[in-house]
Amino acid sequence: MHIHILGICGTFMGGIAAIARSAGWRVTGCDANVYPPMSTQLEALGIELTQGFTVDQVDLKPDVFVIGNVVSRGNVLMEEILNRGLPYISGPQWVGENVLAGRHVLAVAGTHGKTTTSSILAWILEANGLAPGFLIGGIPENFGVSARAGAKDACFVIEADEYDTAFFDKRSKFVHYRPSTAVLNNLEFDHADIFADLAAIETQFHHLVRTVPGRGTLVVNHREASLKRVIERGCWSKVEYFGADAQWQAGAVSADGAFDAVCSGTVMGRVEWDLMGAHNRMNALAAIAAARTVGVDPANAIAALATFRNVKRRMEVRGAVRGITVYDDFAHHPTAIETTIAGLRARVGRARILAVLEPRSNTMKLGTMKAALPGSLAGADLVFGYGAPEGKDALGWDLGAALAPLSGKAAAFDSLPALVAAVAGVATPGDHVLVMSNGGFGGVHQKILEALA
Repeated sequence: MHIHILGICGTFMGGIAAIARSAGWRVTGCDANVYPPMSTQLEALGIELTQGFTVDQVDLKPDVFVIGNVVSRGNVLMEEILNRGLPYISGPQWVGENVLAGRHVLAVAGTHGKTTTSSILAWILEANGLAPGFLIGGIPENFGVSARAGAKDACFVIEADEYDTAFFDKRSKFVHYRPSTAVLNNLEFDHADIFADLAAIETQFHHLVRTVPGRGTLVVNHREASLKRVIERGCWSKVEYFGADAQWQAGAVSADGAFDAVCSGTVMGRVEWDLMGAHNRMNALAAIAAARTVGVDPANAIAALATFRNVKRRMEVRGAVRGITVYDDFAHHPTAIETTIAGLRARVGRARILAVLEPRSNTMKLGTMKAALPGSLAGADLVFGYGAPEGKDALGWDLGAALAPLSGKAAAFDSLPALVAAVAGVATPGDHVLVMSNGGFGGVHQKILEALA
């Protein structure tokens, strides 16, 4: 069998490619930007890559074209596929039909924390001998890859994204996964480019709830009023809640981030790990509860967390120069920005935090969340915001004006060299430079390290 993947270099579609190749399929693919490290990883697997979307790729004659959601109408290759009546399918549907069918699927959904929670859950299962398959929108450092097929009868962990499936299927990706265990980690308004309001996203989450069988389990954040509304629309499965006043709770927390995992008033064990912040404690509780649905004793799940090594681009230390540490984090929604800063604050105490932010998500570029930025950044000592002056990442609003409530501790830049110079000019030994973006940010992490040196 042969599949040709349009939009292959994204983490999700690249993961599909890796899984299909390991299953013995011939895999080819194309993308607008074919470059390392994803291109190198794919080529090492024997996957043929083409730069750009060109009409002549139909001559490869695959059994089916697998379409990523970066592809839209007007794409010349897609138009040729449609005009010729060639077979095509979305990436999420292909995964649902060819990888997940017949397996116990553990799907992790939520506005924030999907990648971390999926990675924690996959590692708990791995450490307890279940050897799961997984498809995650990041690279868990315990595994070094974002996806693997696993045995056909092994359970499968998948990051369940609420973003739309493809140009021809406007349902959320996760409706294709048919999980037996579904984690609903949190739910806030995001993706303003495709959702009109929070209620529209809640509707999609209820579509996910409708797919969980009666024998299945929903693991739900008890703190989220939005998720309670989702469940109140109708639920046909067992529900386990985590968070304050719920079945699963975080007990006593120490300064180093260790905490008691409590279930129904009983301490199940003490989590000793390297992650910080209340949001990561919630992620851990969700993963422990989800792992129990496939037979992992909570005490054994807790023990596995001692060797969990987090995910690349989640508070990842990129380097240290002259006692100044530079971090890379994927935070881009105001809530994630706030919790990320709070987590670092808990670790570094009164040391200065220099927050460097690129608001480049589709929601951010629309300006939907700009009013929430000052509050989310308030925990940092200094703030450096970057608004790309032109191109696809350019903002349609005034970043400087949005950061004005932070008074003299925030500045906005439309020049990356100027931003780097400003950070390097004020950073002193003992400072922590926290870079937050859901993109590459022009390699700013290395540029800052070089400027500091």
